[in-house]
Amino acid sequence: MRPRQALAETLSRVEKRAQRGIVKSADMQRSDRERLQRAGWLQPIIKGWYLLGQSPDVQPGSTTLWYGHFWDFVRSYMTDRYGKDYCLSAECSLDLHTVATTIPRQVVIITAAGGANTLTLPQDTSLLVYPDPGNLPPDLVRLNDLQVMTLPLALCRAAPRYFELNPLNAEIALRLAKPDELSRVLLEGAHTRAAIRLMGAYQFIGEPERAERIKGDMAAAGYRISSVNPFQADRPLLVSDIKLSSPLVGRLQALWEGMRESVIEIFPKAPGLPKESKGYLAQMNDIYQHDAYNSLSIEGYQVTPKLIEKVRLGQWNPDASVLDRDQVAALAAKGYYETFKRVERNVGAILAGASAADSVRDNLHEWYQALFSASVQAGILDAADLAGFRNRPVFIRGSNHVPPSHEALMDGMETLFALLEQEDEPSVRAVLGHFLFVFIHPYPDGNGRLGRFLMNTLLASGGYPWAVIRLKRRRQYMEALEQASVGGDILPFSEFVREEMAVDWTREEN
Repeated sequence: MRPRQALAETLSRVEKRAQRGIVKSADMQRSDRERLQRAGWLQPIIKGWYLLGQSPDVQPGSTTLWYGHFWDFVRSYMTDRYGKDYCLSAECSLDLHTVATTIPRQVVIITAAGGANTLTLPQDTSLLVYPDPGNLPPDLVRLNDLQVMTLPLALCRAAPRYFELNPLNAEIALRLAKPDELSRVLLEGAHTRAAIRLMGAYQFIGEPERAERIKGDMAAAGYRISSVNPFQADRPLLVSDIKLSSPLVGRLQALWEGMRESVIEIFPKAPGLPKESKGYLAQMNDIYQHDAYNSLSIEGYQVTPKLIEKVRLGQWNPDASVLDRDQVAALAAKGYYETFKRVERNVGAILAGASAADSVRDNLHEWYQALFSASVQAGILDAADLAGFRNRPVFIRGSNHVPPSHEALMDGMETLFALLEQEDEPSVRAVLGHFLFVFIHPYPDGNGRLGRFLMNTLLASGGYPWAVIRLKRRRQYMEALEQASVGGDILPFSEFVREEMAVDWTREEN
């Protein structure tokens, strides 16, 4: 049997045994395990557990594949070891309820039996598992197929420091909790300390009626309490009258509201629309060649039946085949040009007075299709890939940020469009539009390129020049986005865009 045929059959066998990319050593033949490890398709997690897949990262210590499958491992390991007799801690439960997008350094899990154990995992992550049957809640809910506390119980049990260290998650959780369910948990468990804390928390976020509800319900049961604010911030991150339709909506709105003043502070005042648009469009065309190089999207290679067939046919060799690389590069260049021409038309309409937010909303998907139409026609991508937003997870190379699930994309994108429409400052629209677009990562590929097109379209709405993100500053670009996504600090990215926008491209080389 030829090596590629053997590898394809091995991949097929093991993929059927894997649970979302996670597979136990006991579920594989030794020869299969060794073949996959030699070929780089099997990454060790802990003794007896592996991650099936490849990462496109070339740097040692790549985080891409592991972060993308972190929760898959937690799910598979806990189910295998404890069945349904476990529950994530209150703090970890709140993270999942609020759709936190950052991988935690440690997940704490309560079990009904067994001994305490700390599992050291890749990329400086870990699981702390300990038995505490008396505190294992009888009523649990499942999120991402993991057993977690209900939202009201998690709010009651969360340590006060959670409100200090994770204020956005805490605010979202408070606004999502239903008053009657929260009061029921407080009263059933006689959680007076939690009631004091939650009463103060609701007062802080501008919902005094929720605070009074807790006070009244506790008083009716004979508990006299006064409030203590667990937050350390000067003001809440979300506006007081906001109504959340989903956790992601609240997260995006809070990021926008919390970051916009920093962008305004960093950016120069918008020049305003030029009186004559031909000169602006001519500059766009002059800069095209300099701007045309774009990074490819950064996803992990997951094992799928389609990928297995490529291996079987000898069509999977993206690193060694010069011909394949040249073909992909040529198609990417063609797609970029087709998208640029569409963006140019949209910018022309904006310079003539059209709404920038409406232009992005109405034309974004057409940009995406133009970017990849040539690749679909060449048979490199499936036609279904042009249908719309992604229907699977995506991973960002080297990032601790994992984009929201595909089920949340419609909520996320509608919120982004609404924020763009409500915003008056062109600089804020451009910088936060780009950032939140790649934060959501709505498409299976091309999010970076589309994010930069979106940014420059919105810069044009204020008369700002086209900003070229230079290849030699790619690392700083990605680090600035990481600081915004994971650290909540938009200043580095605002400064970066301002600097790139000010570059005299005629003096620069790609």
